[in-house]
Amino acid sequence: MTDSNRTEPEGFEPFERTAPVSPAQGGPQRMSKNDPTQQSGWERATLEKLAFASLREQRATRRWKTFVRLSWLAFFIFLAWFALSRGTPATAKTTAHTAVIEIKGEIAGGADASAEFVVAAMKTAFEDEGAKGIVLLINSPGGSPVQAGIINDEIKRLRAKHNKPIYAVVEETCASAAYYIAAATDKVFVDKASIVGSIGVLMDGFGFTGLMDKVGVERRLLTAGENKGFLDPFSPMSDAQRAHAQQMLDQIHTQFIDVVKTGRGDRLKASTPGLFSGLFWSGQQAVELGLADQLGNVDFVAREVIKAEEVIDYTRRDNVAEKLAKKFGAALGDASVRAMRTAPALR
Repeated sequence: MTDSNRTEPEGFEPFERTAPVSPAQGGPQRMSKNDPTQQSGWERATLEKLAFASLREQRATRRWKTFVRLSWLAFFIFLAWFALSRGTPATAKTTAHTAVIEIKGEIAGGADASAEFVVAAMKTAFEDEGAKGIVLLINSPGGSPVQAGIINDEIKRLRAKHNKPIYAVVEETCASAAYYIAAATDKVFVDKASIVGSIGVLMDGFGFTGLMDKVGVERRLLTAGENKGFLDPFSPMSDAQRAHAQQMLDQIHTQFIDVVKTGRGDRLKASTPGLFSGLFWSGQQAVELGLADQLGNVDFVAREVIKAEEVIDYTRRDNVAEKLAKKFGAALGDASVRAMRTAPALR
């Protein structure tokens, strides 16, 4: 504020009046209201935002880990429940029905058509009061004579114990070890185009000794016992070893023939040339030769023979949990074998 009546010495100017300086002339620029770095306390605000973002990320990570763990827990609980609730038929014991057990694929230990699974299913079916008869639904090219022999023996034992009929119904194929099983049943039903028979025994393999001689590869096999390397594909087979193998096959073949003759009885035309030579026949021919009784399928047997039209599947199979366990065990065993390969093998 200035006083208009105040007098100052001549030439004295109390405030220097200067023209405003534009930014283009090097003066200070106007402060931007949107620039956070020009506001007071911006460092603290930024740190707080980073801290909260880190906390949110940690919470999300913890929630995801918890979700994954709970999912795995639920998965294993489901597998355990599935393993404990394996294939029992969903029917009341008082309901009259026909029990069906599938024998499909190779008959071998560890397979779906193993003696373990088939015998367990047969026991359940025979013990069920509602099962008026049992049908073995067969579609198999054969397999192990040992597994087939176990099933054959159990058929005869369970039938005598429970006094229930058991029948074999052939779909596509009932050959070799599969027919070994079918021969123990009361009757064999086939389709006219089914493949039946192949009553014989084989032992197959390869021999590479001639090829190794041509290539110049030497087989280094060390054994304790002159026949320990018997049937080794890279070693020659002696006449004595060949005779021993043939004698063993002939003995098993004789056992097979005896089982078929005992099971089929007078129905079998045993004098037919080539009947026990390993040949196989159509279902229509099998009926004519006495290898089968008549044409028919599962529904026909349930309706017309057993007189219980309701069909219940008793087949025992690996469930999901058991398959995973076997795969895990196989992988673990494979890893163990690889780890022990540096040690000398004793087989």
